[in-house]
This record gives sequence, C-alpha cells and structure tokens, in this order.
Amino acid sequence: MKPRFRRAVRGVRAAALLAAALLATAAPAAAAGSGVPGTEAPAVPLRVATYNIHAGAGEDQVFDLDRTAAALRDLHADVIGLQEVDVHWGARSDFVDEAHALAEKLHMRVFFAPIYDLDPATPDGERRQYGVAVLSRYPVLHAENHEITRLSTQTSDPVPAPAPGFAEVVVNVRGAHAHVYATHLDYRADPSVREAQVADMLDVLAADRGPKILVGDFNAEATAPELAPLWQRLRDTAPDGGGTYPALDPVKRIDFVTVSPDVTVVGARTVASEASDHRPVVTDLTLRRRGH
Repeated sequence: MKPRFRRAVRGVRAAALLAAALLATAAPAAAAGSGVPGTEAPAVPLRVATYNIHAGAGEDQVFDLDRTAAALRDLHADVIGLQEVDVHWGARSDFVDEAHALAEKLHMRVFFAPIYDLDPATPDGERRQYGVAVLSRYPVLHAENHEITRLSTQTSDPVPAPAPGFAEVVVNVRGAHAHVYATHLDYRADPSVREAQVADMLDVLAADRGPKILVGDFNAEATAPELAPLWQRLRDTAPDGGGTYPALDPVKRIDFVTVSPDVTVVGARTVASEASDHRPVVTDLTLRRRGH
C-alpha cells in the first residue's frame, strides 16, 4: 500500500549498480547436477517469501529493523522479495541502508533496486533511495533494475512514465537457475497504471528463459481485472491463503508469490506478524536443474 509517511520521494535513476548491490556473505551453493550421464537431475527445493516491510516500521509505527530482521529470519526463506525499503532515506528509518543492514543481519546476499534516488540530505551525506530488494542465500548470477510504468508521487499533476524499481535476479539454486522478480505496483484506486505495469512486467518475463518467480505487493486482489493477464502466464501459489493487509486484521490479499508453469508448488501460507503493516507470504517450491 502507499507508505504512511509525511516525507515523500522523487526522482529516479535508470539502473542500480550491481557491484554495490550484491553482498557476498552467504556460503556457496552445493555443486550442481547428479553427475550420472543419461539421468534427469533431481528437483531442488527453494523457499521463497515476499514482505512489504513498511520501511522497518511495525503496525505500531515504531521503526525497529531488528524486529523486521527477526520476522524475516522466522520465515526460514532462501529468497525474499522486499518492498518499501529505505536506503539512507531519512529520519523515519534513521538514515539506515536497510537493504544491506538486513542482508548482514540475515547473512544473505542482497540486490537493491531503487524506485526513487534523491540527492543527500546534507552535503556529506549518502544519496537517499527508496525501492525494492531481493535477499538470497544462493549465489546471484545476474541482477537488473528494470523500468516499468509509474505515476510519480512527487508532483501535483503526474503522468505515467517509465521508471525503475522492478528488480530481477538470477539465482543459482544448487544448479537450477531461477529468475526472481520483486515488484511494488501502484496503490491508486484507478487500475490503469497497474494494468500498464502488468503488461511491462510480462514483457520483461517474456525475454527470459527458464523458471520464473514473481513476488511483491500488487496493491490489488487476485480477482482484479488488471491482474488477469498475469494468470495466463503465472500461477498464484496461495489462492486459498489468508489476507495480507492490514497486518493486525487483514481484509485483503494483495501480496503474492507467483510462479511459471515449470515451477512446482509444494505449499504456501500467509504468516501472522506485526513487524510491518503487511503480512509476509512464504512458499515452498521445487525446481529442476535445466539451466536458465
């Protein structure tokens, strides 16, 4: 949903710097393949989650990144898509680089994809950024910050235009290469921007081969007409899952883990937590070692 903070963000940067975004803290993945000629490689498990972290503030509106990290740790996920991530953003999150701080706390790699990129608050400060991120226990082979249609929250009369903040990483899961995408769609009642965003995301996915996993805060329920094109290409892993927003007493399911047909869904659930204004969704999957 729309962040409930007074200070807004504006401006974008076309691409994230991969060298600065990948954190090589996790242990290397196991060797790929069965090693037996003529046999099909066994499926490998992967637990994926999505969580709108509300910039580290809970339902009580108190910033507590240790609480956020604990909620993420309890998911026991291998890959996690995050939304509403602050990087040196402002006083609401103590100017913390939340993406890398969470990665360090969880001993995971991270790729941060800013939606907004502002000048520092002070001459000697860091650039102020806000966007989405992907945490991974497995090696990241490639990462990219794609543009999709957005309606800026920074002007009084915005018009839809391409802007970054659609993250893609390719992870090596014990020899299976999976494309994982993290998104945060427009919050407005008018579905037209979300409709354009869905089309843009599907164009990005169509250019990639192999297993695909799209996670995020879609700001619309599964039955919304603007999401219908997604379900022609992807599967909702938790169609009977509980609500995800608001966290205390959810009435909507707007946070999703979705997968391409070549990914097997073992199980999925929504997890009760007050570490954000959303609840996380966690899904157990299996992948085949068929490259990317």
